[in-house]
Amino acid sequence: MPWTSANRIYAKPSNTSGGETRNAVQASPSPTAAADSGGRFVLSDHGYGKGAVKLLHVHRDGDFHSIREFEVFTDLKLTSESAYVSGDNKEIVATDSQKNTIYLLAKKYGIKTPEEFGAAVVSHFLYMYKQVAEARCKVLEYPWERLQAGTPHNHAFLFAPTATRWCEVSQKRHEAVSVKSGLSGLRVLKTTQSAFMDFVQDEYTTLADAAERIFSTIVEAEWTYESARNADFDNAWLTVKDAILDKFAGPPDTGVYSPSVQHTLYQAEKVVLEKVPEIQWIKMTMPNKHYLNIDLSKFPANVTKGDPRHHIYQPIDKPAGLIYAQLRRRVRSQL
Repeated sequence: MPWTSANRIYAKPSNTSGGETRNAVQASPSPTAAADSGGRFVLSDHGYGKGAVKLLHVHRDGDFHSIREFEVFTDLKLTSESAYVSGDNKEIVATDSQKNTIYLLAKKYGIKTPEEFGAAVVSHFLYMYKQVAEARCKVLEYPWERLQAGTPHNHAFLFAPTATRWCEVSQKRHEAVSVKSGLSGLRVLKTTQSAFMDFVQDEYTTLADAAERIFSTIVEAEWTYESARNADFDNAWLTVKDAILDKFAGPPDTGVYSPSVQHTLYQAEKVVLEKVPEIQWIKMTMPNKHYLNIDLSKFPANVTKGDPRHHIYQPIDKPAGLIYAQLRRRVRSQL
């Protein structure tokens, strides 16, 4: 169908007096699943978008260059169900157009933080297309850091996957933007200063108390903001990462004692809320990545005898315990 088709809705700003579509949509109500099925069914949720749009942003300031690489996902919810119920596509903003929008907005505005770029994307779709009731954008950032060659290199970078940064930004028409940020894939391990004791012992228990064990986990964290308008997104993400590492590891010479994964998780979340007042709540997940003692008692002493400083463990990924908690600011009474 050619671009000049009378059935097509053109991308004119919808929130201004000039925002009417070039070809007005019929005033008759759009078909719905409820009407189509005689009230038997409702289309309780629907939407569509473009997934995994990859983007490298290079900022060149003379000889000094900076990079950020992203993977962007969009999702639009329309006010109409007609594309599903009657096969009428005239209100659909094609997913290929959504991909192009990501590239064009990045070119026009640059990308300061994933959160701010996500907010620009959702705002664009709500502004340009009056048939969009809600827009969502998820942004994953690839972990690049500047190469250190004695001094910071001007234009060379090292892929350093310590953790992955992500955010989910959404906005409904006539409502404020909502931002959720996150951290994933932060895998950590310490060889001492960890225990798990005094838990329930009954007829179902075979696990023995462990006064000394290896503690390893892959941390996932997500958090939201009281107001995205005043948030320092970069500082918040770095504070969360540093809080996790500090409460997991402790000082480099002495470490910090962990009586349980639950306790370490809570301590990290508490530090985040204390240091970043704009964060409303934070949730962390810490699955156990076990490294178990290997029973060598069945082998003769002349086989197992060796340097007492050598300790061998067996990695066991599955099954694994899964520990999580969400720490939220308590709502203060208005009285």
